[in-house]
Amino acid sequence: MKYAWINQNSTDFSVHLMCQTLDVCRSAFYAWKKGPITTKEQEDQALAKVIKTSFDEGRGCYGTRRIQQDLIAQELTVSRRRIGRLMEIEGLQVKTKRKFKATTYSDHDDPIAPKLLNRAFTVDKPDTCYVGDMTYIATREGWLYLATVIDLYSRRVVGWPMADNMRTALVNDALSMALSQGKPENNLLWHSDRGSQYASESHRELLVANGITQSMSRKGNCWDNAVAESFFHSLKTELVHHFDFATRAEATQEIFEYIEVFYNRKRRHSANNYMSPADDEMLPKAA
Repeated sequence: MKYAWINQNSTDFSVHLMCQTLDVCRSAFYAWKKGPITTKEQEDQALAKVIKTSFDEGRGCYGTRRIQQDLIAQELTVSRRRIGRLMEIEGLQVKTKRKFKATTYSDHDDPIAPKLLNRAFTVDKPDTCYVGDMTYIATREGWLYLATVIDLYSRRVVGWPMADNMRTALVNDALSMALSQGKPENNLLWHSDRGSQYASESHRELLVANGITQSMSRKGNCWDNAVAESFFHSLKTELVHHFDFATRAEATQEIFEYIEVFYNRKRRHSANNYMSPADDEMLPKAA
C-alpha cells in the first residue's frame, strides 16, 4: 500500500494531531473506526469532555482525586481509575513537580521565639493562627520576592506583598496586610521560620503593637512550617515553573491572579475536604 511504511507510532501521532484539529477525543475516533459506538463508549465520550473542562479550569494541576471531587459536585459518581483512564486517552498530564530553595537567613543574633505552634495545623476559628514565609521568583529583570501569610483555619492566603528585595519591610507589609483583611483579636499566634526578618526588632515591635504571640520553627526543620512550604510548592509547581517572566510587573500580576482568583477562591484544597479556602470559610467547622 502507498503508506505501508508508516509505523505504528507514526500512525498514533497522526491520529492525535487529527483529533486535536477536529476537536474530538481519540477514543471517539477509534470507536467510530471499529463500528457502532456502544452506550458505555458514548458515556466515556461525554465524561471525557467534563474531565477535560475540570482539568483546564484547574490549570492543569488537577489529578484524579481533585477531578473526582469536581464530578461529585456535579452529581457524577465516577471512580478515580476510570478518570485516570480517560485522562490518559485524552493526553491530560498533571504539571510536574520541581524543587525550590529556602530564602530566609537564620544564622543571626536576634532573639528566637519558642516553637509554640508545634505542628498543630488544624484550628477551629479563623484569625487565630497565621503562618508565614518568603520565597523568590526569577524574572528576566531580576528576582521578585514574595512574603505570604496564611490563615490556618481555611488555608486562605491573607497577606502576599511582593518587592525587588527581601528586607524586613516585606514581611512587615505581609503581616499588616493580613491584619487589615482578617482583623484578628488579641490572641493571634504568628508562626514563621527563624529568618532574620522575622526576628528583627521592627517585626517584634509590630507584633507587640498588635498583641500577637510569636512562634518560630526549629532551625533547619521545614516540617515545623509545612503549610507555608506547601503553598510555595503549589505556587511554583502550578504557575512559576511554567512561565518565563519578562518583568517583575508581569510576575506580580500572574501571582496576584493565581492567589486571589484561583488559589483562594477556586482551587480545591486537601486540608479542606477538597473545598476552596473561600468555600471552606462559609461552612462551620466541627468542634
